[in-house]
This record gives sequence, C-alpha cells and structure tokens, in this order.
Amino acid sequence: MAALGKRRFGRMMTMAAFAVLTSVAANAQTLSDALIQAYRSSPLLEQQRFLLRATDEDVALAISALRPTVSFQAEYGKSSAFRDFPRQATTTNASLALILDYTLVDGGQRALRISAAKEAVLGARFGLLQFEQGVLLDAVTAYLDLRLAVRIVDVRESNVRLITQQLRAAEDRFEVGEVTRTDVAIAQSRLAASRSALAAARGQVDIARETYRLAIGVLPTGSLAAPPAAPALPQSVDQAQQLALQVHPLISAGQHEITALTLLSEARAADRLPSLGLRGTVARGRPDTDSASISITGNVPIYTGGRLPALQRQAIAQAQAARSNLGQTARTITDGVGRAWAGLEVARAQITATREGVRAAQLAFEGFSEEAQLGARTTLDVLDAEQELLDARTALLEAESNAQLAVYNVMAAIGLMTTDHLGLSVERYDPSAYYNAVSNAPRGVQTQPSAQGDRLDSVMRRFGRN
Repeated sequence: MAALGKRRFGRMMTMAAFAVLTSVAANAQTLSDALIQAYRSSPLLEQQRFLLRATDEDVALAISALRPTVSFQAEYGKSSAFRDFPRQATTTNASLALILDYTLVDGGQRALRISAAKEAVLGARFGLLQFEQGVLLDAVTAYLDLRLAVRIVDVRESNVRLITQQLRAAEDRFEVGEVTRTDVAIAQSRLAASRSALAAARGQVDIARETYRLAIGVLPTGSLAAPPAAPALPQSVDQAQQLALQVHPLISAGQHEITALTLLSEARAADRLPSLGLRGTVARGRPDTDSASISITGNVPIYTGGRLPALQRQAIAQAQAARSNLGQTARTITDGVGRAWAGLEVARAQITATREGVRAAQLAFEGFSEEAQLGARTTLDVLDAEQELLDARTALLEAESNAQLAVYNVMAAIGLMTTDHLGLSVERYDPSAYYNAVSNAPRGVQTQPSAQGDRLDSVMRRFGRN
C-alpha cells in the first residue's frame, strides 16, 4: 500500500510539474512576437514612412507642372488729376480677371523632372527598408540581451544556494574541530561576494528590460522563450558578400539616387532650351467694360548671368558624387559582412571552447568536493573550484547568446533582416498605397491619423500637457 501511495504521489507530482511547464510555455514570449511588436509600434518606422510620403509628393509636384494654372485677380484703385489747383478730377478703376497660363513647350524638362522624382521615390523605399532592418535588429538584440541577463541571474542564484551550503558545511565541520575559523570566514566572504554579484545581475535585468521596452515598445508579459533555429546563411563569407551587393537596400537606394540626379542634370540642360506658353484672360472692369484676350509667348534664354550653366554643372557634379558614394557604400557593405561573419565564427568557436570549460570545471568541482570531505582539500579550494565553474557557465551563456545575435548581424549586413525573409506574420506596410493616391496630384488634402501619435496625445493629456 505504501509503495502504491508513493507511485500515485509520484504521478501527481509529475502531472503538476508538467502543468507548470505548460503554463510557462503558454505565457512565454517568442522572438517572433517581439519582432512583430517592434515592427508594428516603432515610432522611427512611422517617421520614415511619413518622410517617404513627403517624397511621394515630389512626383505630384512634378506632374502638376504639366497642367495649366487658373488664377483669379482683382484690382481696385483711385487716381486724381489736378487742373488749375485746387480743381481736381478723381477716377475710380476696378477690375476682375480670370487668368489661365499653360506651358506648351519646355524642352522636355518637366518630363525629366517627373522621371527623376519617381526614381527618388524608389530610392526612398529602399531607404525605408534599411530602417526596418535596423529596427528589427535592435529588437533581436534587446530580446537576446534580456534573456541572457535572466539566465545569468538563475546561475547566480544557484551559486548563492551552493555557497550557502558550503558555509553550513564549514560551520558544521568547525563545530567538530575539522576546520578552523578561517575556513568559515572564507565561506562567509564568498557568500557575501556572491550575493553582491546576484544583486548586480538583477540590476542588469532591470536595465535590459528598459532597453527591451525602448526597442520593442512594451515590456515582456512573461518569460522569454528560446530563439528559434538560426536562419540559413550563405556557405561562405565570399558568397555572403556577393549576395549583399545584389540585395542590400542601400545598394538599390544608391542606384536610384544616381538615376534621379542624372535625370535632374538633363532637366537642367533642358532649362536652357526655348519654351512656349499660352495665356488666356477674361476680365470685367469699372466702368463696365468686358474684355477677353489670348496670347502665345515664346521665351529663349540668351544670357542669364551664368545661372543656368551653373545649375547644370551643379547637377552633374551631384550625380557624379552619388556614383562615388555608391562605390563607397559597396565597400562599406562588403566590410560589414566580413566583420559580421568573423564575429559569427568567433562566437561559434567560443561555444565549443566554453562547453569544454564547463565540463572540466564541473569535474574539478566534484573532485574537490569529495577530496574536501576526506580532508585532502580546504574550503578555499572548493570555493575556488566552484567560482571557476560559475565563470565557465556564465561564459557559455554569453557565448551562446553572442552566437545567436551574430547570425542576425550577418543577415542585417547582407540585407536579409526583413519581415519577408524572417517570415513574420505581420501586415507589411505598403509604400505604393499612398503613392498611388497622390501621384496624379489630386486637389484634395487628406491626412491619415497616426495610431502612435494618438497614443502619445492621450499620454500627454493624462499628464496635463497639450
């Protein structure tokens, strides 16, 4: 009966432990959850999206130059004429006019500016993608740093419990005369140092939590789950660098910038060509007179003081500077991939070394503990072995976290740190939606409220600030 009761008790404890683990797993926050939250709530991303919209409006501005302009003009005035002072005659003049201006021929500069504005929009979209990479990488860093800080606290707490046991054992052995007061004092000193280190580790958790909130927007609601398997990377650093030069957002952004500036230089050249404009006017004046007129005006720049040639040379120089900048960007990206790859290899090598260190330190600690019971080792020897084991375990945790982060650093350096490549289940921002709404230069003014801005306004109102 007693054996049966023990088996039932064992099954109950197993089920209870399983329930606890299941509850923790259900409440655990995953890395994907953190990345999705960061993508959805980042004020930096929202700012860049609005800046992209401002760039979209440049296309609307360029297209509006193709259309006629209609303006309303009103004029009112009085004039006096004197004859044989003080005799005078006062005349009142007033007119209302509707004026239409339309450029018929401009040498093609307006069409070139439209194409340049469209290229600038494409470049800005890739710039937004680069900002998204930065936000997601910051989220990964904050997630892994917080998880590492929590795991180090667990190790420190285990160390405090172990040294407490060592202190009790030293006190018991001192009571029977097996060790001296010095052994007890050493154990007490190590326990105080271990508690101090534990307090510092807990402080690091608090700091990491605030960094997590900065990067992701909210504090974690539960424990942090282990990160998923590392995404696949190219087989070698050379392949990674070649891939980066093909897919990195900054490369594409630089290419579109060069095209846009080249088109602008061509538009500056077209500014020096003849232009032809149409003007139509319908007016009513006082006294009652109605008039209508239409005229065609041609303009040929002959001498502008050197202004137009200077603007053309400036645009050419800016395009050439963009080409040189793209070359430097390619070098920087190649260097960044190489550095990130080297960091990954170092981190992986450190994992292998630290695992061996943990195994050796564990064997040494166990051996010293057994020898101390036989009187062959002192309390200090055991405590030193325990400290080496603690350091080895901490180093292993740091190496594992560094290796995980190094993978994402390589991805960001290549240009693969995107929601698509990571497979995040999030509604992605569509940069073409606003562009399609405004690129034809509509007359209406539409503003879309910001969810983050609304939340900030509510917080500021809560604190009584407008």
